[in-house]
Amino acid sequence: MDRNKKLKSAGGIRQCQWRPVSVSNIQESTAEDSVNELEDGDHAQEPIKVAQVVTDNCDSTISAGVLDDTVKPVLSAEKHSLLLEVGASLIRFIKGKEGSTQKKIEEEMGVKIVFPSSKKGESIVIEGISTDCVTRASKKIQAIMNEAIESSLDYSHFISLPLAIYPELTDKLVNFQNSILGTNDVSADENLESDSIEDTLDIENKGQELIKGRDVAVELKVEDEKHVKVDLTSIPFVSYPPKPPRLPNASDFGIDKSIFIKPTTFHLTVLMLKLWNKERVNAASGVLKSISSKVIDALDNRPISIRLKGLDTMRGSLSKARVLYAPVEEIGSEGRLLSACQVIINAFVEAGLVLEKDAKQKLKLHATVMNARHRKGKRRRKNDSFDARGIFKQFGSEDWGEYLIREAHLSQRFVFDENGYYYCCASIPFPGKEERQQTD
Repeated sequence: MDRNKKLKSAGGIRQCQWRPVSVSNIQESTAEDSVNELEDGDHAQEPIKVAQVVTDNCDSTISAGVLDDTVKPVLSAEKHSLLLEVGASLIRFIKGKEGSTQKKIEEEMGVKIVFPSSKKGESIVIEGISTDCVTRASKKIQAIMNEAIESSLDYSHFISLPLAIYPELTDKLVNFQNSILGTNDVSADENLESDSIEDTLDIENKGQELIKGRDVAVELKVEDEKHVKVDLTSIPFVSYPPKPPRLPNASDFGIDKSIFIKPTTFHLTVLMLKLWNKERVNAASGVLKSISSKVIDALDNRPISIRLKGLDTMRGSLSKARVLYAPVEEIGSEGRLLSACQVIINAFVEAGLVLEKDAKQKLKLHATVMNARHRKGKRRRKNDSFDARGIFKQFGSEDWGEYLIREAHLSQRFVFDENGYYYCCASIPFPGKEERQQTD
């Protein structure tokens, strides 16, 4: 690189030997460094991977991440650099609003942060005049990343049990959505609709009576050239019925199309994950594939089916619902499906791929049909909700059907395949009907 030519020290760069170390293992030489230790403590995700340069007369941390031929060490008496694999989804938190966080780190630590030119880039470079300032900046960035991961960063992946593979189920969901968006509360709207039809018929009938009714005789008397006297005694008085009340629509109840789950993505959720870089995605894929036999054992190597029936709310009351879902019942009630799901969860927790707060969550299998958090447009607000009372009256005891669970996916949110389902990063099969027939 051209930059290397400018940064050569007087004695030149000696032959270097690479060995991987961790930022957390680097010994600090100043009291100021200890002040900048991560506040997250045990909650820190994973130490930044770095590489250490060993020379005859220096021992300086200068680069991190996966090193290849395109990444060359830069070492001089004036500048050091550190390459950090942070993940594309976390770069915006390091930059901050209008670059405010980046600027603050650079000014306080005496470094320069170089971001990738591509939006898909996952690495940043920290440049500084000493190993000390570069290391302190990297720790500050790790603390920012940890805080974002725990709070602001959205879930990127999840373990799903696909249900959208059944056309009869997706058809039911389409009819469910069309029914609600068209009339909202069917039981109430049916009454209003019949009343409005009767009112319309009454108006038409009365109009016909007025048209076909008796002739009206009006007596006109011309008193002079400028005045005409009209006798109104023969004109009948007609009273028109009031206009029918406006039919309520979905928007009156905080319901619009955006809060419905797309039928082509219908699924059961086993576990939510935050995989902010390729390394974690690859690790998650490997974990899922490695436990395939354990999952089949938990299912006793027999097919597993579920029944979806009725509706329920996960958050809030029916009048202020945030999530509406179809409860899941395992056919046979042996608990095999929950056992298999727990095998999956345990494996991901042990691999360090699950946040601590998520690891403590108790699994409740459910099939979400509506979620206020998905709302688009100006109406969206914090703790958004919708009125589901009318929906519950019509679909509260709906029998959605019985379905065989065929496989588990590591699904990526916001990315879809050709069928409209979430992009599959990895999958494992569940025992199917063929296996059952063979064992029989």
